[in-house]
Amino acid sequence: MPETAVADAATGVSPRELARRHGLTSSGRRLGLVEYSRKLWAYRHFIAAHAKAKTTSSLGNTNLGALWQVLTPALNAFVYYIIFGVVIGTRGGVENFIAYLCIGVFVFQFTQSVVQQGINAITGNLGLIRALHFPRASLPLSVALVEIRNFVTALAVLLVIVVVKEPVNLEWLLVIPAMILQSIFNTGLALACARFGSKLRDVKQLVPFIMRFWLYGSAVLYPVTRFTEHLHGWKLFVVELNPLLVFIELYRHSLMENVRLAGSPAQLWIEAVAWSLVVGLAGFVYFWRGEKGYGRG
Repeated sequence: MPETAVADAATGVSPRELARRHGLTSSGRRLGLVEYSRKLWAYRHFIAAHAKAKTTSSLGNTNLGALWQVLTPALNAFVYYIIFGVVIGTRGGVENFIAYLCIGVFVFQFTQSVVQQGINAITGNLGLIRALHFPRASLPLSVALVEIRNFVTALAVLLVIVVVKEPVNLEWLLVIPAMILQSIFNTGLALACARFGSKLRDVKQLVPFIMRFWLYGSAVLYPVTRFTEHLHGWKLFVVELNPLLVFIELYRHSLMENVRLAGSPAQLWIEAVAWSLVVGLAGFVYFWRGEKGYGRG
């Protein structure tokens, strides 16, 4: 039988002091950051199961099922190639423009999907939140896990596209740390978007416009040299500091030869590590601070 404690006014001991003596805590209190992290780890199986259920439910009603995880970025790359590569002619001297474009599209799609799903992680699961007690960060974390799984599948197809004209070498292994860093960045982004979306319901209507602007600013559809040709000074510095541009350039550096980058490989790796740590940690703390308010109101 669980221990209980009753405050007796005659003893002169306050309920707060009595609770402290018996090790009792408020059921609605916010856990400390370390304690919250441990609780999340204890719920890791729930997070994995929830991610699997989301994948099954989202693709179970289609005839091609999981194949859409690969077809979506591939079809986007095909459309962008026709419009920008053939009609407008933005290839700008890039020898293997198909691989260049596909890397940009696939990598950008990875983050874009996390943002689009993360913004609804809380508002789309209010029934679950109000019915069960669990660390709410489990929901955006499951979103990030789903998209990591999808990207691993899409990456296998991307490598097949790239290998048509690019030789396989040891630098291809750099894709692994690049994917890990982007996954940490995306996870922090999913956590931040989940809290932001729970506070401002209308923000999800702005997400498509924000992501489209981010797409054009990340050198996905045209060579990164277009920026150096038209921008200078602080404007160029701001554009080249774009985290998605950094990640995309790292993948291109890893998979392609003779490709011009937005900066030296060492600089890109430093920026990628910095973005991953800052956004990953800040997103987690930002979400944790709002833990008690999710599902209320």
